[in-house]
Formats: sequence, structure tokens, C-alpha cells
Amino acid sequence: MADTKKYISKEELKTHNTVGDLWISIQGKVYDVTDWGRRHPGGITPLLSLAGKDATDAFVAYHPGVVWNRLDEFFTGFHLKDYSVSEASRDYRKLMYEISKMGFFEKKGHVGFVTLCAMAAMFSACIYGVLGCDSTWAHLGSGALMGLFWIQSGWIGHDSGHYEVMMNKGLNRFVQVLSGNCLAGISIAWWKWNHNAHHIACNSLDFDPDLQHMPFFVVSSKFFSSITSRFYERKMNFDHLSRFLVSYQHLTFYPVMCFARINLFAQSWLLLLSKRTVPNRVQEILGLLVFWTWYPFLVSCLPNWWERMMFIVLSFCFTGIQHVQFCLNHFSSSVYVGPPNGDDWFEKQTHGTLCISCSSWMDWFHGGLQFQVEHHLFPRLPRSQLRKISPFVQELCKKHNLPYNCVSFWKANLMTLATLRAAALQARDLSNPIPKNLVWEAVNTHG
Repeated sequence: MADTKKYISKEELKTHNTVGDLWISIQGKVYDVTDWGRRHPGGITPLLSLAGKDATDAFVAYHPGVVWNRLDEFFTGFHLKDYSVSEASRDYRKLMYEISKMGFFEKKGHVGFVTLCAMAAMFSACIYGVLGCDSTWAHLGSGALMGLFWIQSGWIGHDSGHYEVMMNKGLNRFVQVLSGNCLAGISIAWWKWNHNAHHIACNSLDFDPDLQHMPFFVVSSKFFSSITSRFYERKMNFDHLSRFLVSYQHLTFYPVMCFARINLFAQSWLLLLSKRTVPNRVQEILGLLVFWTWYPFLVSCLPNWWERMMFIVLSFCFTGIQHVQFCLNHFSSSVYVGPPNGDDWFEKQTHGTLCISCSSWMDWFHGGLQFQVEHHLFPRLPRSQLRKISPFVQELCKKHNLPYNCVSFWKANLMTLATLRAAALQARDLSNPIPKNLVWEAVNTHG
């Protein structure tokens, strides 16, 4: 019987890669998601990163089975000619099916409840330390505790952005806005916009915003050519100021991390006040206003300017631990330029991530990010299940000769500093701003 299916080539599919003409392929069928992009819960940025390509692995990672039923309304009638699946992707999808079949995605445990209780206790202690105590040490301790409180609010915000930590979507949204906007001063809308792009284009120098920290940091000499950020839609100029700051980035890394939260405050407001489409914009702004009401008021209740300043500094410095953690998972891993490729999306996730080895009793400290490979391959999986599936992921990586990099917290810091130092030394070479030794580049750029 003759094949009546209509086919298009990969080259033709690649031409549908703009906001006004956005096609993707999932399991060999071609879908037109141009109009859907404006309503996509994850935003249009992840779709644009994979526009004109096969997006099967990414779709499998981020969508539960019930979403597959909606695909037919976007079907163009075309199938992808010469569609094939690598053995690695085939096994990855099989593992996803097995994990789903075992119910791991529904087993959320008590992590969310325990974290919220710990946050309530820490916040109450901070309030009492400032308002109920006259001791300077109590005031300073409250500042440090506030920083640790923000770390835990970051973990619960991260969890609630990937899966429902509460019983329904309404309560989950409440926890997001409460933990992010109201208590930490960071817009959950900004976090979703940024974080979704990071997950899809993990460690792409021009598509992943988590590597775009010019003029303070670069992880590769490729930034010296002033590449364009496809996320921020602007050129990242490597000018004289950038060269100077990058030249000492391995020395300034920890001091800058102590105050990195200021950047998150600024980025939250920049998004909410921009012309971009932001879901629940008014709600997001009101949440930030709640934070900028209670936090300055609490600081003003301290008896003198010295204690107020130290309270702010300590709260920022202690939450800076979390900003360091974010960097450890990716700064020293492999990087690339360009959009993610649907044909090797799974492989790119393993190459661009670094796990942190730790005992189970330290899981609270890392918030699940110690299983970075597992988290990137199964982003919807509850934090409490990451340790359980780790052996399966390691076996999968070993079978297909893919990296599963896992080091101690101390070693991860050393690797990050080594990556920053390598780029810093290249930046100091005024006579050769763009390295031409490709062997040296391959060895050093990726840590």
C-alpha cells in the first residue's frame, strides 16, 4: 500500500524558525506553534530556541503525558523526512516512561511542607531578633538568618516552578508569589522566563542567560568576540571595562556573589516594567511592593545605622552561598555557541552540568541541585526523588559514553575558580584578545 503521508525535509523545517513562523517536530510529526507561542505557559523563548528543529526530548522532559493529547490541534499534516532517533535519546525516553510508570512524578514527599515550616520558623526568629532583642549580636545573627531564610525561599520557589509542591495550581501559585515576590523580592515571572531558557539551552553561550554575566564574569574566551545574547537580544560588548573586570574575575567571584542578589532585584523590576508580555503582571508587582515594604521597615527598626548596614550586608552575604551554588553546577562544564540542537538535546544536558556529591543529610543545603544532571533530564521530578533515580541516570550515561560529572562541593569551587582564572589570564593578553590556539581553548575553556 502506498504511503499517503506528506513529508518535509529537515532543511525546509529549519526555515520555520521565527516568531511569526514557528514550527517544531515531535516524534517525526511537524507542528505549527506560531500562535501557541504567545500563550505557552513556559513562554515563547524555549520554543524559539528549538524552532525549526526536532524538539522531542525537550518536550518529553517538560510535559506530562496528558499534554500529548493537545498536539493534534497544531499538526500541520506533515511528517519529517528521514526522521531518526539516536540510541541515547531512545533510552532516555524509555527511562522517562519507566520513571513515570513507577509514579515518581507524583511522589512529592514532605519536602515542601518541611521547607515552609522551616521558613516560618526562621522568619519568626528574624523578626523577634530585631524587634524583641536589644543585643547587637542578636541583631547581627538575625541578618545572617535572613540570608539563610532567603536560600530556603529560593529552593521552594525553584521547586514550585518545576512542579506543584501544593495540592492544586492555585495554592502552588500562592507559594510561588509568597516565597519569591513577597518574601525574597524576586519576581517569579522573571525567574520562569530566565530559568526556562536556561534549561532548554543549557550552557549555550548566546542562548543561556545563566552564563551571560558580562562585564563581571565570562567562562569562555569566546565572549571576547562580543557575541550577541539571543536571550536579552543585545550584543554583549567586550570593552575596556569588561576586560579589566574579567581579568580579575577569579579574585572578585566570591565578593560579587555576596551582592549578586542586587542584580536579581533589578532584573525583576526591569522585566515587570518592560513592554514584554508578563502573565499576572499586576500581581507580580504587588508582591514585590510587599517585600519593599516589610524589609526596609524591619531594617529601620534597628537602633543605629551601623547595625542597619551590617544587617543588610550579612543577609546579602549569607544568601550569596546560593548564588555560588548556581554557578558551580555550570561554570566549569562544557559550553557551546548557537541554539540547542534537537538531535542531541539529551547529550547537551549531560555535558553542560555538574553534580555535587554529598550525604543525604545535606540535601536541604543544596535544594536538589546537587543532582544537577538528574534535574536537567527530569525537571518535573520532585526534589525528594532525585537521589532515587540517580543510579539509573548514571547507568544510562555510562552505557552511551556520556559524562556524569560529580565532585565534592570543595572540588566544584576549585573547578569554577580554575575556569574563571583561565579566562581571566586570556583577557589580560592585550595583544591577543581572541585566543587562536584551538587546542589550548578546548582544554581550558571548558574547565
